[in-house]
Amino acid sequence: MLKHQHSSITALLIQIVATLLIVLVIISQSFIALSIFEWSMVQGLVAGFISYYVRMPYWWIPIHLVFVPLIIATLALNISPLWFLLFFICLLSIYGKTYKTQVPLYLSSKSVNVALESLLPKQGQFSFVDLGSGCGGLLNNLASAHKNGQFYGIESAPLPFLISRLRNIFRTLPCKIFWGDFWDHDFSNYDVVYAYLSPVPMESLWRKASKEMRPGSLLISNTFMIPGLTPHKTIQLNDFSNSTLYLWKI
Repeated sequence: MLKHQHSSITALLIQIVATLLIVLVIISQSFIALSIFEWSMVQGLVAGFISYYVRMPYWWIPIHLVFVPLIIATLALNISPLWFLLFFICLLSIYGKTYKTQVPLYLSSKSVNVALESLLPKQGQFSFVDLGSGCGGLLNNLASAHKNGQFYGIESAPLPFLISRLRNIFRTLPCKIFWGDFWDHDFSNYDVVYAYLSPVPMESLWRKASKEMRPGSLLISNTFMIPGLTPHKTIQLNDFSNSTLYLWKI
């Protein structure tokens, strides 16, 4: 949690530093004459460069690039503040507390579905949990293919959670979707833990998994490695994002 807070503070400091640098350039010379919007674009470039230089997560760079230019553009257009409130509510309902978790909404591909179907046991009871289960598509597909499994999802974004709950209403064997933060759930209840997160929480995820998961259980990560830990198995997939599944046996 502290790391997440530090990233937000770092982003704020980058914006402040970039803005101060541009203000300093403006007041210290007179031969470069740009409009306010043009200066805001320069500020975005400076902020994006600083973000890259200090090695912030890559998805922060476009945010820094457009943050101040968008503010200037919207002020010039004189848009009603109610539209911004509506836009913010929509983003919050879809992405939840991404600003805090630093885990964007990722959707698993069909290739991932097929690969996971082949990895899960064909016989015998088992339990599977998707950390950040989104709209529940992956869980429903796996549950249809494996009647011998119990499938769980944990989701903290309101709209995906609601969609996943609704799509389970008419299932004979519905998946169980929990609302909340997967960090608060005990991993010892599951035989297979699947995660499609981001590079930021992977080290913390391993500490939690190695502490709580039962011997013989399986941790699967889509795309993102655990730093410094070689996976027991790697599965390269030929999908739109060139996904790779990394498997660690506890």
